[in-house]
Amino acid sequence: MPPAPPEKHRANPTGNDEFLLTPGPLTTSLSVKQAMLRDWGSRDAGFIALNRRIRDRLVEIAEGGGDYTCVPLQGSGTFVVEAMLGTLVPPTGRLLVLVNGAYGARMVKIMHTIGRDVVSLTSPEDRIPDLVALDRRLAAEPGISHVAAVHCETTSGILNPIEAIAAVVAHHGRSLLIDSMSAFGALPLDIGELGADAVAASANKCLEGVPGLGFAIVRRAALEAAAGNAHSLSLDLYDQWRAMESNGQWRFTPPTHVLAAFEQALIEHGAEGGVAGRHRRYTENCAILIDGMRKLGFETLLPDELQAPIIVTFKMPADPAFDFQMFYDRLAARGYVIYPGKLTVAPSFRIGCIGRLDPDDIRVAVAAIAETLRDMNVNECGAADAA
Repeated sequence: MPPAPPEKHRANPTGNDEFLLTPGPLTTSLSVKQAMLRDWGSRDAGFIALNRRIRDRLVEIAEGGGDYTCVPLQGSGTFVVEAMLGTLVPPTGRLLVLVNGAYGARMVKIMHTIGRDVVSLTSPEDRIPDLVALDRRLAAEPGISHVAAVHCETTSGILNPIEAIAAVVAHHGRSLLIDSMSAFGALPLDIGELGADAVAASANKCLEGVPGLGFAIVRRAALEAAAGNAHSLSLDLYDQWRAMESNGQWRFTPPTHVLAAFEQALIEHGAEGGVAGRHRRYTENCAILIDGMRKLGFETLLPDELQAPIIVTFKMPADPAFDFQMFYDRLAARGYVIYPGKLTVAPSFRIGCIGRLDPDDIRVAVAAIAETLRDMNVNECGAADAA
């Protein structure tokens, strides 16, 4: 007997009215939400111990060992990326940013804003960085002291070849800084093997915590050399690290509830099998999503070999009956929130595979998409640019 099709409307066990099919903030477990019901004193021994456990666990996830430490920071992922760049790239340094999407471009903007020297190597949003061009650029410009790369560029969902990038950077003896915001915790990353000086990420992506906390895993030697570099008091990773190393406390009011939820999220990450377990579920989610959407006629922006199991970009249908805002609103009314596109290369929208979602949730989401298209009288989902 063939397996029963998934139910059309699936109960949401996470305490939400809707599933967030987004790259973060994303759907969190009920137990992660419940961890925020307790208040914490920021100077209390229990909270200091919680903070220590989180920092140690994040270094373990990054395969950092004793050469690395974790520096958490209040705010969104962009806060900690700016802190990483402003602390580790000295005023006399020059940063080369590999840009193939909005988040690489954002790092360039950060450097311009804080008055630091920056150059870029730009590729189209649907292509990985040009490693030959990177090699030539580093050979030709000895003044470049640091290279920054995005691990998974959520503008398109592309998985950048971070190991190959790291090898080129190491060959030229430069410092590598990685924005792994949308990959950390679900895609393999061994910071010591890569030889990176720092990796930045946040609580509310693949680790399935709530927004309000970023963190950097940083080589201790690089931090020690960064004293006095920072352009900002509150975004100084060196000062934040020194404070935490001296008394375990944050310099300024920490997001206590966010940290409590994050520890619960890390416990659940470990129970799922860590990076390997989370990667397995997200990969299955992604495969089901792409297969179901292609059966409906949608076209993916990326070929399968470049697609990370994090968020998938679909090209806008050519059918004149398709209106994205109507599609978005009607799908949200059915309990599924998706994400607008951010591309310049093609009109598009995005659907995430991450968060507290399992394969059956994705199957039901695809069924809800099919119902929504029928309600809108959309009969052709082929891309506008291919019509």
